[in-house]
Amino acid sequence: MKRRNVIVGLSAFAGAVTFPALLAAQPTPDQLLAPGALPEKSFGAEGAPVTVIEYASLTCPHCRTFHVNVWPEFKKKYVDTGQVRFIMREFPFDPRASAGFMLARCAGDDKWYATIDLLYRSQDNWARVSDGTAALKSLMGMTGMDTARFESCLQDQALLEQVAAVAEAGKSFGVDSTPTFFVNGEMRKGALNLEQFSEIIEPLVAEGNQ
Repeated sequence: MKRRNVIVGLSAFAGAVTFPALLAAQPTPDQLLAPGALPEKSFGAEGAPVTVIEYASLTCPHCRTFHVNVWPEFKKKYVDTGQVRFIMREFPFDPRASAGFMLARCAGDDKWYATIDLLYRSQDNWARVSDGTAALKSLMGMTGMDTARFESCLQDQALLEQVAAVAEAGKSFGVDSTPTFFVNGEMRKGALNLEQFSEIIEPLVAEGNQ
């Protein structure tokens, strides 16, 4: 991917696509948790009995549904109580999602989550408008990012390649749609609601506490 592709690609929204699964066998938890191209963005105790990994795209409506409607209560019930460690990973389906993830990383560790939250909640205002660059620039201005930093971030070829590498690793684990979750290594696809997560997680928590 050439250096200018991220910025140029923002002017036209690419529809959702799926990737072919490259790994026939289920990945092991150790494979899933091996260090990747970017530092992990995680919530909760590392020693929690359950680890949930989410692969998501910022332009995915189902990912937004999970983030806005399920994640707050999920975090309160399982993450904040030490039962689950939750890891968010980049799996962009299009140039705008890649740009959003890059900008969140460039915003810094202290603003990363706030930026992700802003981009999900404002998804309709940047992911599907004609001028994605202007829309993202305006949103990032709300986080304190100026034009020079915005443009520098989107021209960071190394960061673009790192985001792509995270997605490639996900594909090697069989991820071909978003959101895809791995719960203690077991793949679950789609925006699961809290009740569905509870049915999966609570037996694992009970087993881990034995």
